[in-house]
Amino acid sequence: MVSSKANLSGVQPKGTDRIQFDFRVAGVRYRPTIYRTPTEANLRRAYQQLREIKARIKSGTFNFDEEFPDYRYKADAPDQREAETKTCSEVFKNFLSHCEMRVAMDDLAFSTLDGYRDILDGVWSPKIGATPFEKVVYSELARIAAAHTRKKKTYNNVVSAVRTAFKFGYKDLPGKFNPALALTTFRITKKDRPPVDPFTISDAETIISASVGMHGEWYGNYEEFRFFTGLRQSEQFALEVNDCDLIKGTISITKAVVLSRKKNRTKTNQDREIGLCPRALEVLRAQLALRERMVAAGKIHHNHVFFSEGGEPLLTVYLPYNRWREVMETLTVRYRKPYNARHTFISWRLMKGDNPLLVAQEDGHSVETMLRTYAAWIKGAQPEDIERIKKAMDGRPSTRGNCPRFGCPRPPTVPSNGHQMATSGANRGTSVVEQPHQ
Repeated sequence: MVSSKANLSGVQPKGTDRIQFDFRVAGVRYRPTIYRTPTEANLRRAYQQLREIKARIKSGTFNFDEEFPDYRYKADAPDQREAETKTCSEVFKNFLSHCEMRVAMDDLAFSTLDGYRDILDGVWSPKIGATPFEKVVYSELARIAAAHTRKKKTYNNVVSAVRTAFKFGYKDLPGKFNPALALTTFRITKKDRPPVDPFTISDAETIISASVGMHGEWYGNYEEFRFFTGLRQSEQFALEVNDCDLIKGTISITKAVVLSRKKNRTKTNQDREIGLCPRALEVLRAQLALRERMVAAGKIHHNHVFFSEGGEPLLTVYLPYNRWREVMETLTVRYRKPYNARHTFISWRLMKGDNPLLVAQEDGHSVETMLRTYAAWIKGAQPEDIERIKKAMDGRPSTRGNCPRFGCPRPPTVPSNGHQMATSGANRGTSVVEQPHQ
């Protein structure tokens, strides 16, 4: 028996073995039935089904054949299967348009949109683009995703993109089962991540000297600043003059540049202020002095601190990455990817005993993640290593730029028409002004 308090408008018992629905489509009333014992529990389930039916009627996706295949008046009902004709490609297109709107409203990172587009266009559209969206089944999605299991992260990205797109598409199909929800991602364990492999002080000094010797002060400063601040490349690209406080000896990290696009937030969505060690502050002063000379020569019309040889802001990783490879190929230092410069600085700080909480705050990690990632280097610190680290962070060495492979340092020049400008004491081995204490 149904409780007298139940408010299940639109469904009611029809005899002892059926439940009747009552709804309208295009203003016409229909009352189909299904064979189900009209218990209170079944009537409540039917009421939930009716709510989903009304939502599909509203969105134009209701179909009598699916809901009530035996209903005798279904042929008289208007065709509402507009959504059935939508292909996966059409849904993907609508989804990407929605993502573009979110990017414009600063609710989604451009790099996320770019990743979705690459994966949907490159992986999913060639396989299921022409398939009606509602006809795609889980096994088909799983089979396509399984072709991208060489790396867990790649597989997870492939699955995440289609899962998000299908979630968007199924918002037009309330009550329908979304097969993409059954796709699972792999758990990324410590063994799956590349090991932290920091450089020694000697390695770093060799790389920095070779960088300025091969490509000039602009690139040497870029690498030296990265080694002694631990900035992510996207954060270093976005660093502007007004982010630098030479009096306090700090920089503010509040934004990033990814794929040539400026983001008003960092990777972790956390703004932070970094106190510069004397070495980093010295490099910053030298870079700003170089920048002033480039501005005076008419080569710079932006606020970025770091730039290319011609004065253009650094907006993608290609130029610094290629320069890094060129430098490393000339050295006996074991090759590592550029991101290890960030790992290096964080490891150095922990090895010399800096407060882990402060290091985590300034470098954009959680304390737990930082200690887990760099624990081996804290334990393995030797007294002589710690002394070398402290000395390197206290200022540039007097032999700055004297890499045996590239000879003595040259006064920096503005790369324009071969015209050399006054260096104002900003040679690679000296700071622009007297270095203040931190």
